Amino acid sequence: MMKTDICSFSGYKIYPGHGKRMVKTDGKVYQFLNGKCEASHLMKKNPRKVTWTVLYRRKHKKGIEEEAAKKRTSRTTKHPESHSQREQNTRAAKEKSKAAKNQKKTTSAPVKAVKVVNKQKAVNPVQAKAIRIGGKR
Repeated sequence: MMKTDICSFSGYKIYPGHGKRMVKTDGKVYQFLNGKCEASHLMKKNPRKVTWTVLYRRKHKKGIEEEAAKKRTSRTTKHPESHSQREQNTRAAKEKSKAAKNQKKTTSAPVKAVKVVNKQKAVNPVQAKAIRIGGKR
């Protein structure tokens, strides 16, 4: 059995006797299939944006038409309740909320009557400014 590596940039298989291995100073090891992949990596190109890489093809769903036909699944269908049932449910919910609002109004109304007291603000006397005649001071 041959040991094949995968190119760090393109994602293609690297067979024995091919490719280059690069080790950066931080200890990360990169395997490249050819000079084109190595140069692209050194130029800091994004393999997801380079059209011939495996990552690009996966991102843009290229070449997977065969699997797509198999994966077709049945969608879940909702069983809607009948129209009259829905109307009855909405009416009941509205009546419930109205009853709750009415209860709140009846309990909070006396409290508000107690709180309402005629409060008048103290009026500060405002002095009228003297009319100036002429230009600048």
